[in-house]
Amino acid sequence: MRAKLIESFELAPEVRHFVFEARDGEHFDFVAGQFVSFSAALGGKQITRAYSIASAPGRGARFELCLNRVDEGLFSNFLFAMEPGGEVEMHPPLGMFVMRQPPRDSLFIATGTGIAPFRSMLQAHLADSSPAITLLFGVRYESHLMYGAEFEQLAVRFSHFRYWPTLSRPGSGWRGRSGHVQQHLDEALAGRRDIDIYLCGLKAMVDDVRRLLKGMGFDRKQIFYEKYD
Repeated sequence: MRAKLIESFELAPEVRHFVFEARDGEHFDFVAGQFVSFSAALGGKQITRAYSIASAPGRGARFELCLNRVDEGLFSNFLFAMEPGGEVEMHPPLGMFVMRQPPRDSLFIATGTGIAPFRSMLQAHLADSSPAITLLFGVRYESHLMYGAEFEQLAVRFSHFRYWPTLSRPGSGWRGRSGHVQQHLDEALAGRRDIDIYLCGLKAMVDDVRRLLKGMGFDRKQIFYEKYD
C-alpha cells in the first residue's frame, strides 16, 4: 500500500498538518484513534515510523496526520521535505487506542502532537447526543495550540464539550490555564469517578497522570493511553 501526499501546511513552529490519499483503491477503513505506519529507505537502512491519524474515518481514501519535525529525525525530515504528489510506502491502520463502545463521559488529556488521535475521535464521535467530553490540551507556548480555533468552535456548538488549553510557558498576555496538565486534573474531574480517561503524549505525562488516577481510585479499565516516545 502506498500513500500520496495531497498537501501539507504549517500548524505551529516545526509542526505540519499533512493530507494523504491511500493508493490501494477507493476504500481506506480505520477506527478513530488508530495509526498508520510509513516505511522508507533512509540513511542506508529501512525505517518505519507510526503516526496517529488526525482525521475521522469515512472520507474515502484521504486521511490526515499531524507531526513535528525532529532535528535528527530522518523520517520526519523526509516527510517535511515531501512535495504534493510524492508517495511513501504505508502499512494498513492499526492500534487499540480507540473509544470504548458504547462511549461514556470522557476526559481527553493530550500534550503536543498527542492531540492527533483526539481530533480524529472528536470528529467521529462528538454529536448532539454524544456523551460529554473534556479536552485538556497542554503545550509549552500559545503558538503550539494546534487546531485551537477548531476546538473552540466545537465548544461553542456543543455545550457538553469543554476545551481547556494549558500552557507550561505562557506569555504575559495569556489569560487561560497555565502549568502542566496534571495540575488541572482535579478541576477537570470535578469529583467524578464514573468517566473514562484517555491519555496521549510524552511518556512522562502519561505515566504521571496514570499514577495520579490510580491514587484517586480509578480502575485501570477506565484508563486508555498511548505514549509518543
